[in-house]
Amino acid sequence: MLHRERDACGIGFLADATGRASRAIVDGLLEGLAGVRHRGAVAADRRTGDGAGLLIPIPRALLPAPWCGLAMVFVRDESARAAIEEACVAEGIGLGGWRTVPTRPGALGDEARATMPRIEQLILRRPLGTSLDEAEQRAHRARVHAERTAGAYIASLSFRTVTYKALCAADQLATFYPDLLDPAVVVPFGIFHQRFSTNTAPSWERAQPFRLLGHNGEINSIDGNVAWMRARGHALDLGGSDSALLDNALELLVRGGRDIRHGIAMLLPEAVEADPELDEDIRAFYRYHATLLEPWDGPAGVVFTDGRVVGAALDRNGLRPLRYAVADDRLVACASEAGALPLPEGTRVRRGRLGPGQMLVVDPALGIEESAGIKGRLARKRPYARWVRASVGPFDTGVPVEPPTEDLTPRQTRVGFTREDLLLILRPSAATGHEPVSSMGDDTALPPLAGRARLVTSYLRQRFAQVTNPPIDHLRERSVMSLRTVLGARPPLHGEHPRATRLLELESFFLFPSAVEKLVRRGAVVLDATFSEEEGLRRACDRLAEQAVTADAELLVLDDRAARPAVPAVLAVGAIQQRLVGAGVRTRTSIVVTGDEPREAHDFACLLGYGVDAICPRLALETIASLAAAGKVGGDHPSPAEAQLRYREAIEDGVLKIMSKMGIAELASYRGAQIFEAVGLARDVVDTCLTGTPSVIGGIGFAELEREAIARGRSEQLENPGYVKFRKGGEPHATSPPVVESLQAAHALRRAVNGAGWDAYQRFAGLVNERRPLELRDLLELVPADIPVPLEDVEPGESIARRFSSGGMSHGSLSAEAHETVAVAFNRLGARSNCGEGGEDPARFRTERNSRIKQVASGRFGVTPEYLSFADELQIKIAQGSKPGEGGQLPGHKVTAEIAGLRHTQPGVGRISPPPHHDICSIEDLAQLVFDLKQANPAADVSVKLVSEAGVGLVAAGVVKALADVVHIAGADGGTGASPLSSIKHAGAPWELGLAETQRTLVESGLRRRVRLR
Repeated sequence: MLHRERDACGIGFLADATGRASRAIVDGLLEGLAGVRHRGAVAADRRTGDGAGLLIPIPRALLPAPWCGLAMVFVRDESARAAIEEACVAEGIGLGGWRTVPTRPGALGDEARATMPRIEQLILRRPLGTSLDEAEQRAHRARVHAERTAGAYIASLSFRTVTYKALCAADQLATFYPDLLDPAVVVPFGIFHQRFSTNTAPSWERAQPFRLLGHNGEINSIDGNVAWMRARGHALDLGGSDSALLDNALELLVRGGRDIRHGIAMLLPEAVEADPELDEDIRAFYRYHATLLEPWDGPAGVVFTDGRVVGAALDRNGLRPLRYAVADDRLVACASEAGALPLPEGTRVRRGRLGPGQMLVVDPALGIEESAGIKGRLARKRPYARWVRASVGPFDTGVPVEPPTEDLTPRQTRVGFTREDLLLILRPSAATGHEPVSSMGDDTALPPLAGRARLVTSYLRQRFAQVTNPPIDHLRERSVMSLRTVLGARPPLHGEHPRATRLLELESFFLFPSAVEKLVRRGAVVLDATFSEEEGLRRACDRLAEQAVTADAELLVLDDRAARPAVPAVLAVGAIQQRLVGAGVRTRTSIVVTGDEPREAHDFACLLGYGVDAICPRLALETIASLAAAGKVGGDHPSPAEAQLRYREAIEDGVLKIMSKMGIAELASYRGAQIFEAVGLARDVVDTCLTGTPSVIGGIGFAELEREAIARGRSEQLENPGYVKFRKGGEPHATSPPVVESLQAAHALRRAVNGAGWDAYQRFAGLVNERRPLELRDLLELVPADIPVPLEDVEPGESIARRFSSGGMSHGSLSAEAHETVAVAFNRLGARSNCGEGGEDPARFRTERNSRIKQVASGRFGVTPEYLSFADELQIKIAQGSKPGEGGQLPGHKVTAEIAGLRHTQPGVGRISPPPHHDICSIEDLAQLVFDLKQANPAADVSVKLVSEAGVGLVAAGVVKALADVVHIAGADGGTGASPLSSIKHAGAPWELGLAETQRTLVESGLRRRVRLR
């Protein structure tokens, strides 16, 4: 996995549309940069900013001649100069000497000064007889080569532009670089960037702008984007942030001959599915380029310049603010904040804001270009519509299967089907067209601690967006989401021309068996995804990977129908994907799985996430057809065909929801992005098949997985393991009926009165303490001190109790009596109860029934000034353990008149909180809400509730910089009133991992003393 830096920032540009250079533009850029200072953050020394900078055309005052260029270099090694000079000379670029850039380190914070490099500029001379475009291409090659060999970071190396950036706050940049205050430094336009980083150690190199752009947001699909670039033979700088990698990708497109507007439109395409009235030429433009490059998906606002034009753009969701103003003197200002950039007084101004997928460009040759004009001009440069008609054809996903006559049990047991799969997953999905919903969280063992073998996909935990990027509401934002799938060999990235071969376009990844048969008839190569006991699992994965490379086929079909142990589908796919990418041939083929193993949405998401193009769940379809034919599906008793169609709807909707948790809208961006975390798999499995997947604790390897696969093939009947619902003799549950009954018995009134409660409580404690390990914490053992601590030195119980708080369960999920009893009990202990997100009856506020923690969730149900004022702690719920990336849900039958009154809504109408907070799209938005809540109740602490996942420590660092008082890390086993079963079982990670990462990250960044962890 890439080192995932996350940030959210202030950006903007200022330009004179006539192309006239002036000092007023430089001053305006510096003032605009200072105007977004609040969108940045400072480090633990409270003075070192996360980074700020300008990207401008090279001021001629800095150059001896107009044909010269400039390199801006952060030097950390004495050999760097020679390496850079050698790289330039190799490209025919002349050298004009080095210049030490004037700086004032006193303007910086302590941390920035301690890590400050030597900053120098190298004067470049354009090779004789070369055009400016060719000189830029040579400069790009020289920079890439030099950075591989030199101990230096090259902020820019160009004949058109120069980047001035530093590890500073926005209002420190001009003081630090006196060049920017020189009256002779004049430019016609420029872009600026102020960073809010949640990286553990913000660096000089990661300050922005980069060479072509400044980015506000996060690329959620970055791991997949980088892998696909590598598959095309284009290596990006893996040491950079997602923003730096986006800049790298844009550089590849621009230096490869495309206009910068063209490159932005390819990387951040608009949602053509959402606009049926879109110009057909523009639609064809996007359809053609979708076969070349997947979207770089995630919230993105960018400002960009190649030295000739300057512009701004938003991604397809438009969640980052970009507002612009055009004065009648042709001055154009665009920034994250309205009013951040100055405009002359007395001029008429036209104001606007960029919408989803829109672009604004100032081109001195063409004037001010708005989105429709830019896209239309790009679309008509080539006959894209004709090319698409000739090279992309629709492909039918097939028809449902007939009910089988054979007994499916042997095949079902071979791939680990259980009775729960049939009754609690397949049957509800086929009856309703929706994923099954459950409640109360997951209290079963982690897969490596379970008593029964689990599928490999059970070891892969879904990751999700929180704070630094919002999840998507896949229902309300369905118009911007797409499952569109293309099969066949992809054309090369560089060059635009009609294809000689035809691609197949599908409306979805989901295939019926008849479609797979059609693909085989078209020449698809079928690979046997089973293994013999002699071959073994690991060698089978290596065999499949090698066969995939040597087959040299446009279509590969993995089939596990042979009567042998099946290679777990995600391991087979992962091994093939990694080998094809490494060989540089992944884009020449498409991978289709037709198998008996996939059954629930999480299985499909894993396969897609590790590179599969299309999936046919053959056995699941046959099982549903058999159940429907026997009248066992339930509901309105659909026919076998209708039941399969509904199952497809449930799976597609489930995959969309899993994508949306991470804020990804296009399947093309999710495919191969590997947005999972392994919990319980050994390093050899991860390195071979799931390369790059975070795996902190290790676990079982190929040998154990092989034994489990072989054992399944010998089973003769379906188990009912009690994995979802407790069953005597099945999987152990932490809150099993015997445990709950013993706890209730311990607190029964009659036992409390006669003093027998303690003995009953001891029985409860024995059941809990003597059970088999279910969680990571169960594996820890207390080490007694060599010398007992005197009792008078031990912290009193009353003091310890003040550190405890209850889980946030709403009045609605709990009855009024239960909700109030929890509040009273915690108040009497001196601890804090959490009211959850449903509001609270004002009659409780001045009594011991008042919940001391008041929650502010995405739906804002029950949140009023009075509600906020009666709290000791205000908790911003970003995510919930049992369903991170999704909103809360209260069924309509629970919305009584009382509940509706507290939530300010209508009785009988179900209440669903949206997955994202409507006002939190970035870390600086969270900082604003923290500030607002502290104004509403200055006496209350503000906490932020996150859910454990790989990278949560980086998010927590940003939360601390946003001035929260408490960071709460929830685990994936959290309780809930209602949640999709796949979320309860497969999303998030144990809190132990998240808490440990957060502690380590905050200590390393010097932020630990500023916050309490819970």
